[in-house]
Amino acid sequence: MKMIQAVIRPEKLDEVKEALDEAGYPGMTVIDVKGRGRQRGIVHRYRDEEYRIDLLDKVMIEIVVDDEDVEKVIDIICEHARTGRPGDGKIFVIPIEDAVRVRTGERGEDALS
Repeated sequence: MKMIQAVIRPEKLDEVKEALDEAGYPGMTVIDVKGRGRQRGIVHRYRDEEYRIDLLDKVMIEIVVDDEDVEKVIDIICEHARTGRPGDGKIFVIPIEDAVRVRTGERGEDALS
C-alpha cells in the first residue's frame, strides 16, 4: 500500500475529486494548507506599493491505494490538476505499513475498500 499526497491549487480540487471518484477511488482526506515553491510566493501591486504574498493557499489530498494503482492515481491527479503554470503542485508517494478499519478491525488492503 502507498499513500499519495498531492498538493494542488484549491480551484482544481472539485475536478480532481470527481475524476478520482469516477475512476473508483472515492475515499480521500482533504486538508487546507499553505505553501510556496520556487516562485517564493507572488508579488502584488496596490496603489503603487508592492507587497509579497509569501505563502499561497493550497489543498493537500491524501489517498491510500494498492501498490498497483499508484501510477493510475498519479496520472489522474496530474491530468486534472495541471494548468501549465508555476504553482500547480507536487505529488508525494509514501509507503504504508498497515491500515486498520476502526469499525470492523479489518487490516491491510481489506481496510481500504
